[in-house]
Amino acid sequence: MEQMQETLKAAQVEFTVHPDPTSDSNRIATHDPLGNDVFFMTHNNSFSVPPSPEVVADLNSEPMPAFKLEPATAGPKKNIGILTSGGDAQGMNPCVRAVVRMAIARNCNPYLIYEGYQGLVDGGDKIKAAKWSDVSGFLTLGGTLIGTARCMAFRELEGRRTGVLNLIKNGIDALVVIGGDGSLTGADKLRAEWPSHVEALEKDGRISKESADKYRTLMIVGMVGSIDNDLASTDMTIGASSALTRICESVDAILSTALSHQRAFVVEVMGRHCGWLALNAAISTGADYLFIPEAPPKNDDWETAMCNTLKASRDAGKRTSLVIVAEGAIDRNLNPIKAEYVKDVLAQRLGYDTRVTILGHVQRGGAPVHFDRFLGTMQGAEAVEAILRATPETPSPVIGMLENKITTQPLKEAIQLTGEVAASIGRKDFARAMELRSNAFGQQLKSYKEISNYNPDSKMKLPESKRLRIAIIHAGAPAGGMNTATRSAVRLCINRGHTPLGVYNGFPGLMRGEIHELDWLSVDTWTIAGGSKLGTNRDQPEPQLGAVAYQLQKHNIQALMVIGGFEAYTAVLSLTRNRNQYPAFNIPMVLIPATVSNNVPGTEFSLGSDTASNVIVLATDMIKQSASSSRRRVFVIEVQGGNSGFLTVMAGISGGSTTVYTPEEGVDLTRLQRDIAHLRRRYIKELGQSEGRVTLCNERASKIYSTDMIAKIYDAESGGFYGARTSVLGHLQQGGTPSPMDRCRANTMAVDSINWLQEKCWLGMEVPNEDDIRLPADQLKRKYFPSVFSAGPETAAVIGVIGSEVRFTPILDLVKHTNFDRRIPKHVWWGHARQLIDILAGVGVDIENGGSSIDYKTCAIDLTADDLMRLYGQHRRLSKLENKL
Repeated sequence: MEQMQETLKAAQVEFTVHPDPTSDSNRIATHDPLGNDVFFMTHNNSFSVPPSPEVVADLNSEPMPAFKLEPATAGPKKNIGILTSGGDAQGMNPCVRAVVRMAIARNCNPYLIYEGYQGLVDGGDKIKAAKWSDVSGFLTLGGTLIGTARCMAFRELEGRRTGVLNLIKNGIDALVVIGGDGSLTGADKLRAEWPSHVEALEKDGRISKESADKYRTLMIVGMVGSIDNDLASTDMTIGASSALTRICESVDAILSTALSHQRAFVVEVMGRHCGWLALNAAISTGADYLFIPEAPPKNDDWETAMCNTLKASRDAGKRTSLVIVAEGAIDRNLNPIKAEYVKDVLAQRLGYDTRVTILGHVQRGGAPVHFDRFLGTMQGAEAVEAILRATPETPSPVIGMLENKITTQPLKEAIQLTGEVAASIGRKDFARAMELRSNAFGQQLKSYKEISNYNPDSKMKLPESKRLRIAIIHAGAPAGGMNTATRSAVRLCINRGHTPLGVYNGFPGLMRGEIHELDWLSVDTWTIAGGSKLGTNRDQPEPQLGAVAYQLQKHNIQALMVIGGFEAYTAVLSLTRNRNQYPAFNIPMVLIPATVSNNVPGTEFSLGSDTASNVIVLATDMIKQSASSSRRRVFVIEVQGGNSGFLTVMAGISGGSTTVYTPEEGVDLTRLQRDIAHLRRRYIKELGQSEGRVTLCNERASKIYSTDMIAKIYDAESGGFYGARTSVLGHLQQGGTPSPMDRCRANTMAVDSINWLQEKCWLGMEVPNEDDIRLPADQLKRKYFPSVFSAGPETAAVIGVIGSEVRFTPILDLVKHTNFDRRIPKHVWWGHARQLIDILAGVGVDIENGGSSIDYKTCAIDLTADDLMRLYGQHRRLSKLENKL
């Protein structure tokens, strides 16, 4: 200790010597140049040292980072400008936040360009270097906080040249543009003209030769912020999911008053050349009729067809009528179809009390929902990675999403494909316009038309010999979308002539024979109903398989649709494995995964998981607001999920969590030390203007470190700089109105499941020539079995969303992909998102100087122009987008 004192004196470091309460010797107390308390002792340190009154830290200095920081890129730092342009879209702010923070973590300098291209032309204080704290709070806010404006000057050559000059003045050599197709077209044009602008500016003496040599090229990356979801080469654009949510919230409210007065409502939604919002809103709200630009009515006298359809539903007992009209809706002769005209038709021909609601800009407003925050965050991070990978020869990319994968695509070709949609509509080539939308779009439209209205004399009615008795049962915990899937299945069955049977109260209800036929009106309002109208529980059929078989035979059930989570998965697996003992189980069976935990093998998304993510994000926003008001507070929020960290990671990304604890990673003291050190550093730095922070903890992240214990450790080791509290969301995550995304997935899965059950049942009705088949001595001949007999392993399956494709996987094939002890799939697709949570929260990031100790691994798939042409020109799948189980 004496030698240490001499060393400190020689280094001119101030220190004091004090008795050590934990030993017989003294200890030396000082602090380093960055304000950290430093103690020298003769014994090993404990878990941590409590704050000492002997040393007062310099709170104006940043504490030393806990990790060794490596430069993110070799060579000079990239200076990245960020602007938003065109119409605003929810999710733009999370995107800006991700670009700014990822740029700092990757040792780049971000610049915010305010008011879009107008700010680029104006320059001056419209272009500012962005600090980490400048984007705090961006996740929760709609619109764009850095502004957007129409800029006529940028359309002129001289205006763009002025913009180039302002970029060079600020040293910006890369640009991230978040906007629609027009904004991205302008960005690509700017890049193409850039060399000529630089040459002209040098020639005019407005920049030096050194600056001209340094800024010969500009890298541009685009991201599509558009509520219309109108970029042809991406499945989802930033803002579309939130806009759909606003529409559904409004229409759900409208339906309440419509039901009271037996009114008809015509609702106009946005979408000039794209009917995505209108179609998905119609599916999510149970609308009776729909008009979109890509698929105009086939009948020139569409007014009569519409009136006949709506009247059939009213005659069946429905009290309301709802028509959704996209603002760009047209007939086959390209004449506009307007909401007011539709209203007049309904009022004059049917005498309905009809109202028009034009939602307008309410669709752009409000906080972004979970999916837009997630999408904007992931794409923003990948935009920075695209810039760092780019060379002067790299075509300008746009960050998109295809098959549930983040992609980089050549911007020019992506915009061309988008423009071709409007051109195809203008040529009345509506088939080509539909081809340029995703495969899911066409399937959704087809299924909507089949189930939207009651058609007692429908051409879809099947021959008596092909009509089936299909049972629907809910199993496991409730999840948003269960009722929506049931409604879609029931309506499709009735329109085709099948008999839908509702099994009440899960498998115990099936054993007791609680089975009743479902009719059209009984499920009419189930689209927006949360929970389980049929009733559900976790009980398995295994103890009473004989009773299950008896009821299936008694009610002549020829196909079984099970909707539920892991309990439903094991139940169907049990029935399948016991087919040789119970002939009644030899019928087609399909499982529609529905669980907030998203832990069923064979699918990337289960019904209810998006609804639960939105509940967690909304709760996080409110809790964080409370924490920020108290200035120095951290909340540890417990979320559901069983042994799956899906909800924790998804909501952690979209809710701005400081960190997350998942079962996949576990929790230990080293991890807690790291997180506590990070919190202390940030609160010391922010003293007087601290943020509220949240940490998400999965309910089974650790057997030892519970949510309450983690919060107590946080609090005990805070050094007095913050306090910690807990919040357990519990069953809030399983309730509430299903999100539009869960409603749409439920509809798709239900319709595809009925189609699959039909096909398997009809194959099971075929009686082979028994003279050609050698049957075991104890085997009954085929004619003694029920009319539907399907014993093959392929006739019991799980329907899943894999990428953007719906697949049926035999349940026996999924056994090898399942960890039954932990009740989770062996492979998860969402693991790559985990690393972003820590980076964007600043864990391991040198916030002031740039750089990060966490190595981010890009997850984007690079697509070439040839890839896009193959995908949309010849409609072939790309192997690089294929998803494996």
